[in-house]
Amino acid sequence: MISTWYSWPLALGTLLLLMAGSLLVGVADFTWMAGSEHDQQILFISRLPRTLALVLTGMSLAVAGLLMQMLVRNRFVDPGTTGTLESAMLGLLLVALFAPGLSVFSKMLVAATFAMVGSFAFMGLLRTIPLRSPVMVPLVGIMFGGVIGSITLFLAYRYNLMQTLSNWTNGDFSAVLRGRYELLWLGAGLTVLGYMAANRFTLLGMGRSQAINLGLNYRAILTLGLVIVSLMSAVTIVTAGVIPFLGLIVPNVVSMLLGDNLRRSLPWVAWLGATLVLACDILGRLIRYPYEIPIGTVMGVLGSMLFIYLLLKRTQASHE
Repeated sequence: MISTWYSWPLALGTLLLLMAGSLLVGVADFTWMAGSEHDQQILFISRLPRTLALVLTGMSLAVAGLLMQMLVRNRFVDPGTTGTLESAMLGLLLVALFAPGLSVFSKMLVAATFAMVGSFAFMGLLRTIPLRSPVMVPLVGIMFGGVIGSITLFLAYRYNLMQTLSNWTNGDFSAVLRGRYELLWLGAGLTVLGYMAANRFTLLGMGRSQAINLGLNYRAILTLGLVIVSLMSAVTIVTAGVIPFLGLIVPNVVSMLLGDNLRRSLPWVAWLGATLVLACDILGRLIRYPYEIPIGTVMGVLGSMLFIYLLLKRTQASHE
């Protein structure tokens, strides 16, 4: 069991080792001990911001996936299978069309607003459709997201913004520099907020009637959860784009080991998300060195295989 007392030092050591590897991997010559101005610029302008962005993105998306699964009460969903990410991208595209001069923070707020509206619409859609199998929930979400994505794609094609849209749909950290990732620290703050409300989210995951009977303000906690998920999704899309399957795979792996107690599992979800993103990014930089494969592509290949495995395992368990 990963919750033994000696696991956290090992987990932190693994994370620090991957962060050091991320700092060292790159095309430009870089020497730790040289201390030249060139080395300092590479470290503090490019390598360190990219590494921190990877950690914050992995942590945020994994926690967002965990919270979304608790809100919907389904282990097969994440912001990418509920229309949340597609709604955020639609908001960003409309900003690019009508208010391209907005600041990055303002773009993030617009994207978060659209993401939250899309999430509420998805949950309203679930109430109107009889769901006889847990697998139906992500299928409904994928179709709902596909409709929003089609509208976004049409607008991007109509107004010659396909290149802009492609930058959001495939996660890539190659352009992350100092001054272009700091918004991701908001995800760290939201993770702390989610941990502080972990017990309430655990009660919410037990169902509406049972949570209300236990004294929980169901609507307020549901809204808080959707706000956190929407802000996290918007921040990552604005900074690095979409990284598929991360918010789906990581919570399921941790849930198999630790169960559904959010206060106990959330720190491990954040750790595993950051670790997995770092590992995939390093792998993408090394496979075709000195060229780079975007992390969205690497995670898409690995995540799709893991998703099929988890889908089969959960479905088999439900029939036994």
